[in-house]
Formats: sequence, C-alpha cells, structure tokens
Amino acid sequence: MTTVSTKAASWRVTLRQKSAKAARWLHIYLSMVSFGIVLFFAVTGLTLNHPDWFAGAVKTRQSQGSIDRALLQPAGATEPDTSGLVQSLRTREHLHGTVEDPRVDDTEISFSYKAPGYSADVIIDRQQGTYSVTEVRNGFVAVINDLHKGRDSGKAWGWVIDVSAVLLTLVSLTGLVILWFIYKRRASGLLIGAVGAALCVLAYKVFVP
Repeated sequence: MTTVSTKAASWRVTLRQKSAKAARWLHIYLSMVSFGIVLFFAVTGLTLNHPDWFAGAVKTRQSQGSIDRALLQPAGATEPDTSGLVQSLRTREHLHGTVEDPRVDDTEISFSYKAPGYSADVIIDRQQGTYSVTEVRNGFVAVINDLHKGRDSGKAWGWVIDVSAVLLTLVSLTGLVILWFIYKRRASGLLIGAVGAALCVLAYKVFVP
C-alpha cells in the first residue's frame, strides 16, 4: 500500500512539474509571437480613444471626367457594365478598396470604394457620360484605427483579428496556469486579478452613461 501511495504521489509531482513547464514554455513563446499584436492593439486603443488628436490628417480630393460610353451601354445589353466601370475608374483615378453600395437607376450610377481610413464616392451621369469622384484619405492613424475595428478591411484581416484574439486568450490562460503552480503567490495573485476585474466592472458602472 505504501509503495502504491508513493508511486501515486510521485506521479502527481511529475505531472505538476510537466504541466508547469509546458505552461511556462507556451506562455513565453506565445507572448513573443503576439508581442506585435499586443503593441498594435494597445497603441490603436489609445488613438481610437482620442481621434481629435489627429483630426488634421484628413485629405479630400475631387475630380471629374468623361466615362467610356461603351461601358454605359454595352452592345446588345440593357444594363451598363458596372464591373467594367468600377475597374476603369479604379485604374484611371488610382482608387482602391472594396466596392460597396452600388446603385443603378435611369439617370445615375453610384458606388463607393472602401478601405481602412479611406473612401471614394463615385457618381456617374448616364445621360452626360460624365463622372465625379470624391476621395477622402484620413491618414495613417485612421488606417490603423479601422484595422483595430476590422472596418472595411476584408475577410483576410478578419482572420488576423480572430487569430490575435485566440493568441491573447492563450497567453492569459497560460499565465494563470503558471500562477497556479507558484504556491506562495497563488492566493495573492488571484486576489489581485479579481480586484482588477472588479475595478473594470466598477469603472463601467460609474463612468459609462
């Protein structure tokens, strides 16, 4: 019986040691991998909270021109070649971003190019065969702010945000596992963590209308 108990105790000690070692390894390397992510979201959290600091970075450009009539009324078609118009103006006016809000009626065609910190609104006069573009560039800070929010950034960046969230969650959880195995600091560490969470809740209740 004593031998069995000794082996069980030894197995538990070995398991704790291996678990603590694995948690430390994961925490260190996940922290290093996600260092840039943490820094990015920390900085953009500050810039998002103070957009007035960078309000002067907005640049607006307006331009007009004539559109290819063949795109407005393709031979044998009853509708304009919208995709051709989008590509033609993208090349001619050096526009970028995904196309949103397309609208076609008897007199006008309109659509917008959207990207982080960027928009370009296009209106095409079908009768006159002319177009106008209003392009707004909001500067570098607006770009990273929109990337933080995932606005107008596409599905690929959405995956980056998801992976970032998973990495940061794993970093937090492995930190808790490490704390759990530091017996002298476990109680105080968990208490401080609970106090920090409670302060966040209290701040929300007090300061958020």
